[in-house]
Order: sequence, then C-alpha cells, then structure tokens
Amino acid sequence: MFKTLYNKGMAVGDKLRNAEYELYKKKKRQRLKNTDFTIIASNCMGTFMYYDLKVPFLSPTINLNIEINDFVKMVENLEWYISQEITELEGESDRCPVGLLGDIKIYFVHYDTFSEGVSKWEERKRRINRNNMFIVGTETDTCTCETLARFERLPYPDKVIFTHREYPEFKSAFHIKGFEQKGGLCCLPTYKKQLLKRRYVDDFDYVTFLNRL
Repeated sequence: MFKTLYNKGMAVGDKLRNAEYELYKKKKRQRLKNTDFTIIASNCMGTFMYYDLKVPFLSPTINLNIEINDFVKMVENLEWYISQEITELEGESDRCPVGLLGDIKIYFVHYDTFSEGVSKWEERKRRINRNNMFIVGTETDTCTCETLARFERLPYPDKVIFTHREYPEFKSAFHIKGFEQKGGLCCLPTYKKQLLKRRYVDDFDYVTFLNRL
C-alpha cells in the first residue's frame, strides 16, 4: 500500500512539474518580440530554441550537428558554404547519415536518410533571414582556445558559444555550470536533477538574446 501511495505521489509531482515547465515556456513566448530570426547553430541548441518559442524554422541547421571547429570555419565563410551542394559520406557513421558541405562534415543526427536531411537543408536555407541572424555554438572536448578566439572574431554581432567554464576574455562565451571538471559540454537539453524541471540550456536567457536586449 505504501508503495502504491508513493507511486501516486510521484505521478502527481511529475504532472505538477510538467505543468509548471509548460507555463515557464509559455512566459518565454510571451516575452519574445523578435519572431523572424535565423539561428545558425553547431548542434540542436538552435532547434530547441525554435521549438520552445514555436516560431518557423528559418535555418538549415535544424536537427543536425557540426563539429565546433568545422562550424566556426563554415561561419567564417558562410555565404560560400551555404551555396555549396552537400555530397554523401558513406560509411562515416553507423549512427546517422553524414554529408560533406565543401570540406565541412554535417551529421544529420535526427534524420533517417541522407536524402531527407539534404532536402530539409535545401528547403530551410532558402528561408534564411540575413538581416536577422544569430550564431550559436557549443564548446566540445575538441574545441581549442584558438577556436574560441575565431568564434569571437566572427563578423556577426549576435553570437554566443556555450562553454564548460568561464572565459572572461571572450565576450561571446556563456558558461554553463556543472561541467567544469569535463573537457567540454555534454548534452545541454538534458534535464537537471532538481525540483523544477529545467534543462542546462535554460540557464541561458535566449529570449533576451533573440530580442537583442
């Protein structure tokens, strides 16, 4: 009987946490003033922002991953890379389709086939709003200080790179707490072990970022 009551209590608690989290995201959407933006992201962080805010995907970098060093190289010459065709890299990964954009590897981590990933990339790159663009990167264990410095020099005023520790020398770096003893960041959409339902990425006020406040 005690176990049954305990399980019911846990279920009620989960419902309350989920309801509070949905309200939390609703308040984010109410604060958003800028709604036609393009997020060029190295991984799914941009995708989660679009999902949370329920705005159209005006970016080709949805549901995919680009290694951070490649990503910075791509954004340094973004218009040229965007104009290139993606060719398939067979045998590169047994987890997801992989394509080559110039010399940049793109991992279509949330697509079943290469053709599906490329089709979505081509469709969404035509929606890019070049007058309302944001760059979002994530430090991984392959990221170097030189990569961070190059990210800082990218010719885009609205940019952020999530990092596992503080880098006061880089204005665009945003420290996500909890990964200081690791070489880089883990999956930021992961929920924290705490009372309120929050992901690590929720530490960053991306609504204020996107509103340019």
